Amino acid sequence: MLRAIAVNDKRQYEENISLDRLNDKDIAWYWIDFDSPTEDEIRLLEEFFGFHPLAVEDCLHFLQRPKVDHYDDDVHFFVLHSLNQETLEVDEVDFFLGPRGIVTFHLASSQEIEEVGEALEKIVTRDGIDQAYVAYMLLDKLVDHYFPVLYKIEDQLNDLEALGEKDADIQSLTSQVYDIRSDLLRIRRTVFPMRDLLYRIINSNKIPGVSQRLAYFTDIYDHLLKLTEMIESNREMTADLRDSYNSLRSNRMNAIMKTLTVMTTIFMPLTFIAGVYGMNFIHMPELQWRWGYFIVLGIMALLGAGMYGWFKIKGWFD
Repeated sequence: MLRAIAVNDKRQYEENISLDRLNDKDIAWYWIDFDSPTEDEIRLLEEFFGFHPLAVEDCLHFLQRPKVDHYDDDVHFFVLHSLNQETLEVDEVDFFLGPRGIVTFHLASSQEIEEVGEALEKIVTRDGIDQAYVAYMLLDKLVDHYFPVLYKIEDQLNDLEALGEKDADIQSLTSQVYDIRSDLLRIRRTVFPMRDLLYRIINSNKIPGVSQRLAYFTDIYDHLLKLTEMIESNREMTADLRDSYNSLRSNRMNAIMKTLTVMTTIFMPLTFIAGVYGMNFIHMPELQWRWGYFIVLGIMALLGAGMYGWFKIKGWFD
C-alpha cells in the first residue's frame, strides 16, 4: 500500500496524490510511504524513483545492520530498526532522503510511521518542516519506542531483587535473570548500531537538512547514549543478581550438608555399637547380662545427647 502526501510551494498540504504529481514544479517536497508493498509497488523504487539497485536490494533483504549509504543525485539511503515492545522482535524501516522528498519503506506495518504521520499532519504547513524534518521525526520516534522496553526490564529486575531477599524459589529466579540477560542482548544488538548510525549522521556534511537541525539529531544521539548506559547498567545488575542467587543457593546447600553431616556424625558411634552387638559370635559375655540391653540403649542415648550438646555449643546448628 502506498501513502503519498505533498506540500506545495504555498505550504498547502495535499494527501493521496498521484505519483505523476510529484514532478510538478509547485510541489515543495513530498513523503511517499511504502507500507507492506506489493511486487508492482516495489518495482516503483527503481523504475519510477530511480533509486540505486543496491539500495533497493537492501530494502528487500530483511534486517540489514542500521546504516546510511550516500548515492548520486544527493540521495541518501537509511536502514533503521524498530523494536516490538511486547515480543522484542526487530523490524526494519528504510527510507530514502532526497533533495525533493522522502520515501519510507517497510515490509510490515509500523506503529512509528503511523505516529509520525499523525503528528506531521498537524504541523506540516509550518515553516521549516520538510523531508529532513520528517527523517528526524522518524528517527526520534523509533528511539523513543526503545525506552518503555528498558523501563519494563528495570521494573522486572527490581522485583527480582526484592524476591531474592525472601524465601523464594532461587532456581526460578535464576532462570528469569538469564531470560532478562538474553532480552538485553537482543536490545543491545539494535541500540548500539543505531547509536553508531546517529554518530555518523551528526558528523556528516553530506546529508541535507542535518546541519540546520544539528541540535535535533544530537538530542536523538543523547537518547541513544542514555539507552546504552541503561542496557549496560541492567546487564551489570543481572550479573549481580546471578551471583547473589548463586551465593544463596550455595549457602542453602551448605546448610543442608552441615545438617546431614551433624546427623551422620551423631549416628556413626551409635551405628558402631549396634554393629558390634549385632555380630553372631557365641561367646559375647554382655549378651548374657540381664540388664545389658537397657545399659547399651542408655549408653547410646547418652552418647547421642552428649554429641548433640557438644555440636550445639560449637554453633553447628546456627
